Amino acid sequence: MKAAVTIRQGGPEVIELKEVPKPDVKPGWVLINVKAFGLNRSEIFTRRGDSPGVEFPRIQGIECVGIVEEDPSSKYGKGQQVAAVMGGMGRFFDGGYAEYALVPLEIVFPFESSLQWDILGAIPEMFQTVSGSLNQALEIQSGETLLIRGGTSSIGMLACQLAKSKGLQVVSTTRNPDKKQSLIENGSDHVVIDKGQVKDQVRALFPDGVNKVLELIGTQTLKDSLKCIAPKGTVCMTGILGNEWTIKEFTPMGDIPSLGRLTVYMGESKNLSKELLQEFIDDVAKGNIKLNIDNVFTLDQVVEAHQYMENNKAKGKIVVLT
Repeated sequence: MKAAVTIRQGGPEVIELKEVPKPDVKPGWVLINVKAFGLNRSEIFTRRGDSPGVEFPRIQGIECVGIVEEDPSSKYGKGQQVAAVMGGMGRFFDGGYAEYALVPLEIVFPFESSLQWDILGAIPEMFQTVSGSLNQALEIQSGETLLIRGGTSSIGMLACQLAKSKGLQVVSTTRNPDKKQSLIENGSDHVVIDKGQVKDQVRALFPDGVNKVLELIGTQTLKDSLKCIAPKGTVCMTGILGNEWTIKEFTPMGDIPSLGRLTVYMGESKNLSKELLQEFIDDVAKGNIKLNIDNVFTLDQVVEAHQYMENNKAKGKIVVLT
């Protein structure tokens, strides 16, 4: 089979398209004929060598969609549509950057859809992250206010739509004024231009602060995001678009406001269910949810796709078709 193999840690150029053996099926695992997969920023960190425990060479990819090639357990039939996501995929065992992927049974989710594979390929990880962040970590409620820090990312765009569907007011941030209109068209009630600090702009809109913050930039803006919340408000750090893992100086009794809450969401496949996934796919098919797919590449263009993602050119999800 063809696979995009990360030979060693480094820049996008360390990914090479190779002919490798198709995985041998084993009990408890499912062989998937991969049709498409989404790219994720965490895969940049893995490629750079920043993900603990990853050994190279490695076929990356923390998600994929396709059809079942073989399932020794007979839980899934040959040709059945499935998605696979997380669970060490693309890090501790080979993942979705290939024509076939062998993955554990517990991270496989069946679905039925007539949507095109490039659309389906954008869904698993993006939906799992957004749904988990909003519903499980932030526990959003109708009537609340939500600040999305990093609003033009694929996660940010989808989070806005889901939050609006739940009856929240949404403030989205962007560093690029040219992207303001796209955020408004996506459903944001307010757009704030982010120059590193947005507290004053957010407080001008909501003097008491917002109820919830979805922090997708990460450590670079976390302290400022904490200054935006109302009493008993919550900040959930889900993303690291700022490419920094740690905060050099952090004083909990100072940087976290009194009664404020700080949490993180590091989703796993157990946070997803086949029912939730099918419901979301159906909503996309009906037009109730609009996926923001920025660009579609092919398997032999994974290097180019990684460079495109690393250069922050995307205004939505990047998908690769095999």
